[in-house]
Amino acid sequence: MLKKRDLQECHSLYSLMMDPAVFPYVRYACQSYEEYLFLTKQLMAEEEQKTVITRTILNEAGQPIGTIDLYHIEHQRGFLATWIGSPYFGNGYSQKAKSAFFIELFLEHAIETVFMKIRKQNVRSRKAVEKLSYVKLANDVYPDVYQRINAKEQIYDLYHVERSAFFENSMDLHHEVAT
Repeated sequence: MLKKRDLQECHSLYSLMMDPAVFPYVRYACQSYEEYLFLTKQLMAEEEQKTVITRTILNEAGQPIGTIDLYHIEHQRGFLATWIGSPYFGNGYSQKAKSAFFIELFLEHAIETVFMKIRKQNVRSRKAVEKLSYVKLANDVYPDVYQRINAKEQIYDLYHVERSAFFENSMDLHHEVAT
């Protein structure tokens, strides 16, 4: 479902990203394919420096359908950015990709907290994230972070996933399935 980024997938990802249903919500929105290629190279280099963790989201056929990144990594915390191409909306890919990514972040990279800033008007993303029982609204829990992401104007809600809550929830789900 997830793989390290490579340049071969840039063409298909760029065309998915340019969709008007996707483009306004993409963190690394590019105006040309060349810019997207350059940005992908830059993200891959930043991953080598451990300031970003970036993955391509794949469908069952192994086709690239979006990306998921952890950026601004500091003190075992970072911000999540995810997008999926519109032909794949509503198929559960976002939830599966986030779960797989969180497992990697928490187990392999020792991340403790993942923040998600979601535009207040982005109903699709807000509904998707609120379906995940381990995700909590953090506007009041992390007021310093909330104020920082809304420094100019109040356009984002802040959510967070704590390592312990994620694994607690995963254990609860495994227990429910087993009984």
